[in-house]
Amino acid sequence: MKMTQNVETWRRWWLVVAYAVAMAWVESAVVYYLRTMIDRINPYQPNPLPMIGGMGPVEMVRELATLIMLFTVGALAGRNWRARFGYSAIAFGVWDIFYYVFLNLICGWPHSLGEWDLLFLLPLPWWGPVWAPVAISLLMIAWGTLASQFEQADSIRQSRRVWLLNFSGIIIALYVFMADCIHARHGGVDAIRMALPQHFNSTAFCAALILMAAPVIHLGWQIWSPISKEDDVVAIEEFEEICK
Repeated sequence: MKMTQNVETWRRWWLVVAYAVAMAWVESAVVYYLRTMIDRINPYQPNPLPMIGGMGPVEMVRELATLIMLFTVGALAGRNWRARFGYSAIAFGVWDIFYYVFLNLICGWPHSLGEWDLLFLLPLPWWGPVWAPVAISLLMIAWGTLASQFEQADSIRQSRRVWLLNFSGIIIALYVFMADCIHARHGGVDAIRMALPQHFNSTAFCAALILMAAPVIHLGWQIWSPISKEDDVVAIEEFEEICK
């Protein structure tokens, strides 16, 4: 029964990955069409967000729809809340990485992992080198795989501390991505659209990345550490006490 369950969960893992890779091609193709239309294959150039008709609002909704699709496939693949979030994280990470792979195959951009990219538009434009979202995506795939493929008792108290570190890292990373647009917001919408970052705070981002890695490290330790096997009983008892 255990072997059958393991085969089934890995089958789900591969199906989610296949879906994310296919979605990445669609995303790459759409972005290629859009950037070709506005002559912004490389987004890092003057006037990076030219307004053409109603394309801006449509693009924002498309990005939101993409996120909903990725989280939906995770919700369908998982059998409990942790597995659902895990598969969603896998889908997002694989999609994001293969988006750059396919975009490079289609048009030759990005030329390197150091290229500036316009990562997202909500709530303000996010700017960063390609390696930054790729690093986050790798963390998401790692955590998602551990969360969806391994069953492990978790201490609620420990879990809160770990996720607090993770959310702190997310906030720092978001600020790094949006820093230039945040500083330009007083100049209005036009200033935000025209903002081109001059420096990426790699030190702050790497610190954020370490904080965001806390759930991966914690879950990996729980799964493979011999000590954690003894702690499972205590963790389950703590959980049962909380539920009473």
